[in-house]
Amino acid sequence: MAENERRVSVSNRKARHDYHILDTFEAGISLKGTEVKSLRQGNANLQDSYAVLKNAEIWLLGMHISPYEKGNINNHDPVRPRRLLLHRKQIRKLVGNVREKGLTLIPLSVYFKGRYAKVELALAQGKKKYDKREAISRRDAERELRQRIKRSVL
Repeated sequence: MAENERRVSVSNRKARHDYHILDTFEAGISLKGTEVKSLRQGNANLQDSYAVLKNAEIWLLGMHISPYEKGNINNHDPVRPRRLLLHRKQIRKLVGNVREKGLTLIPLSVYFKGRYAKVELALAQGKKKYDKREAISRRDAERELRQRIKRSVL
């Protein structure tokens, strides 16, 4: 496997439905040993997780990583806060956008790049209910159009 190849362990599929994604960032994540092993097996959940600023650092809250099956008494807490590793300049930019524009930081996916765990973090704005309905109807219309074209070709 190439060193820069991305192996996605977990993705937040509902995020693109609930939010308008404005920008994405790649951040490292600080994990403990058993968390890494469990994450490599894909035993994690990003639903309802988000990132916040605490003491000039970005923390990921609400991410659930199941305890490692073959771990011992030193297993980790499944929903503990995890520190995200970003450059100070990136943190300042994110903090400015979150405070001024009322945006949210949400994780889109967690993947391994080489031997390091990375988080794809998105700067997002929440969708209203009517935006979600509009997106669903647009997707259904496109699907129906593709089916009609496929039937007419055959």
